[in-house]
Amino acid sequence: MTGVTNSARTSAYKPALAIFAAIGSAWVFVLVTLGAFTTTIGAGMAFPDWPLSNGSINPHGWLEDIAMFAEHSHRLSGTLMGLIAIALALWLHRRESRGWLRKFGWWALAIVIVQGLIGGQRVKLDAWHLGGFEMSVGQMLRIPHGILAQVYVCLLIAIAVGLSRSWVERKSPSLSAGVRRLGLVCCVLLFIQLIIAATMRHNYAGLSIPTFPHSTPGGGWLPELWNFRVAIHFAHRVMAVILSVALIWFVVALRLDRNVTMTMRAASSLLVALLSAQVILGAQIIVKLREAHVTTGHVVCGAMLLATTFWLAWLAHRDVIETPSTP
Repeated sequence: MTGVTNSARTSAYKPALAIFAAIGSAWVFVLVTLGAFTTTIGAGMAFPDWPLSNGSINPHGWLEDIAMFAEHSHRLSGTLMGLIAIALALWLHRRESRGWLRKFGWWALAIVIVQGLIGGQRVKLDAWHLGGFEMSVGQMLRIPHGILAQVYVCLLIAIAVGLSRSWVERKSPSLSAGVRRLGLVCCVLLFIQLIIAATMRHNYAGLSIPTFPHSTPGGGWLPELWNFRVAIHFAHRVMAVILSVALIWFVVALRLDRNVTMTMRAASSLLVALLSAQVILGAQIIVKLREAHVTTGHVVCGAMLLATTFWLAWLAHRDVIETPSTP
């Protein structure tokens, strides 16, 4: 953008920009919640057109019909998210001297655009089927749409944290390399679990193993019969156990590090609470036969679990990211 010089940019704390970024990182959870609810109740095709809904931005009856409300409110919240992403990218470009933050702003905007296109093609290609696949092409697009949403959540958190006063003005000692590695491992494991979960969810495999915690009514840990849906569901359970161990290990490592701040200690307690809630909600999905509010809560809690873990890992890497050579 012409007219923007290095002298106009600064890495100093900018209260207005920091607050705006924080609002954006909070709004994304509204978007995730509406998207999860829309998918849970099967309302993704409540309107057969896109980007308008029944040819309108205010379709008749959408406030009275739950399916129409879920899908249209998701579209409206996505539009607002796009406007926030545009403003954030431009604001960062004009005022922020740290190159990585400016790049993150543009990456966030790119993801929003891609997400919008994927969401649109999910509608337009709903009737297009490929040989050998149960789901249509449009239905398949729900999987990358859900995964990319989690990447976007982390990107917004990275921007908001990087703009916060505590990040900009922090002078406390660095955390240990072990804590940083554990944080990265947990984030990777969470993304693997999210990919498994999205694949399971959109292949309608949430009840493929109808008992919990055992896989059979007789108390067996392994399913008696196997197919793709059973396998992806079982993989989700196995990864949940692995993740629980890894996240608790991460929390313990944080608590033992003398340089961990009080904020990070509080966040580690939140991490344990979210992990516990996620396990309980996962069990309740089986018990309640995928009731909409329970299933939506499980998806949202998973996003919050990822966000909290990524936040802690990002904070642990603060002194690695903010090096004197950062452009």
